[in-house]
Amino acid sequence: MPLQFSREVFITCAVTGSGATQDRSPHVPRAPRDIAASAIAAAKAGAAVVHCHVRDPQTGKASRDPAFYREVVERIRDADTDVIINLTAGMGGDLVLGPPEAPLPINPVGTDMGSATDRMRPIADCLPEICTLDLNTMNSGGQVVINTPKNVRRMAKVIAEAGVRPEIELFDSGDIALMHDLIKDGSIKPSPLCSFVLGVNYGFQPGPGT
Repeated sequence: MPLQFSREVFITCAVTGSGATQDRSPHVPRAPRDIAASAIAAAKAGAAVVHCHVRDPQTGKASRDPAFYREVVERIRDADTDVIINLTAGMGGDLVLGPPEAPLPINPVGTDMGSATDRMRPIADCLPEICTLDLNTMNSGGQVVINTPKNVRRMAKVIAEAGVRPEIELFDSGDIALMHDLIKDGSIKPSPLCSFVLGVNYGFQPGPGT
């Protein structure tokens, strides 16, 4: 039986994107005030959801600092803009190993491994309407992204206790299998909000059949 697609669409705008986007364009916002301003402008242009990562204002590199998230969220809400705030909670799982013949010790450059609680701190603090919950453990470029089932279950619990709705980000088919297990054990509610992430190296690839 063919799938029935809804013709109703809504726009989500990720105003910075994830990863090292800060040097790809001078228009990528860095400071919390600029990220918030871009989110507000996107909402006024028709975006229903703004998906926010934060940056270190000095370097432009991705950050997990709760204070930066708090400023972004407060500025958007103070603007009284009718938009759903979706904060990333996907950071804190990046592992960079040494060379093939000496993988340990871990390379501190690019490695960002945080506890489940620390990764969820901006969510519990800011209480956005939505936050991402990544299920992927995969190769991504030159590093490994790690989200173990135990960590994911802990993060899902923090999200549920905060009253925030998770957006499940699916990078590959194994993520779908894990999502079904999380639904079965009650870690996430049935019929979750999902996004298929296409085009990341070694994950789902875009094409006519996707």
